[in-house]
Amino acid sequence: MTTTSPGEPVLSITGLSKRFGAVQALKDIDFDVRPGEVVALVGDNGAGKSTLVKAIAGVYVPDSGRVSVDGREVSISSPAESQRLGIATVYQDLALCDNLDVVGNLFLGRELRSGGLLDEAAMEQESWRLLRQLSAKIPSVRIPVASLSGGQRQTVAIARSILGDPKIVMLDEPTAALGVAQTAEVLNLVERLRDNGLAVILISHNMSDVMAVADRVCVLRLGRNNGTFDVASTNVQEIIAAITGATSNAVSARAARRTTEEVVR
Repeated sequence: MTTTSPGEPVLSITGLSKRFGAVQALKDIDFDVRPGEVVALVGDNGAGKSTLVKAIAGVYVPDSGRVSVDGREVSISSPAESQRLGIATVYQDLALCDNLDVVGNLFLGRELRSGGLLDEAAMEQESWRLLRQLSAKIPSVRIPVASLSGGQRQTVAIARSILGDPKIVMLDEPTAALGVAQTAEVLNLVERLRDNGLAVILISHNMSDVMAVADRVCVLRLGRNNGTFDVASTNVQEIIAAITGATSNAVSARAARRTTEEVVR
């Protein structure tokens, strides 16, 4: 699905900044994600997560900084450009049409046609292929989305995102308001995306979900980077300390103590 070698970032961001009037939403953000990797983007409310996601998705145009896809510097000036570069975004509201069935939602706006007519058979076949690729538990692709569970609806939204064969999938709070079983179902989907070689950016407040599926965790605090952690060698307490600023405060306190001791000596 991607031309990038496993060791190289498929998406690399350097020094990205974005200001809204007097508010500095992002300042000198560095971020990257590789094929077959899940990177969780975490932070408190107002940390800049949504702004960064929307900059990658082409909703916001950064004031400064560099964005590279497959090692090539790009300018993402619109959502259409983001999609063309192979970036798919699944927002928290999912944007599904309850009155349409699964096939109708998957192909909404990009229907397959044959001889000027909708090719229902081809769309149904492709829908099943996508769902099997994700090992999804959907009873029928002809069932109205309104009758699906929260986890199944999230499945449909994720399946729709990979219809265009993207390199990167961004998931905004995919397990919010889901029960335990539905959350497990969605986390399995995230792992399936990684297994299929996609780069996955997971935005989440749920640290259990993050520790369960992420390979790395990038912490934003007050619009700035405040640490990147390998899940295999960190713990929840360390990440929460970075989110709340306790890490920075502790470092500052230690530095102040050392300075005081040197002056006393």
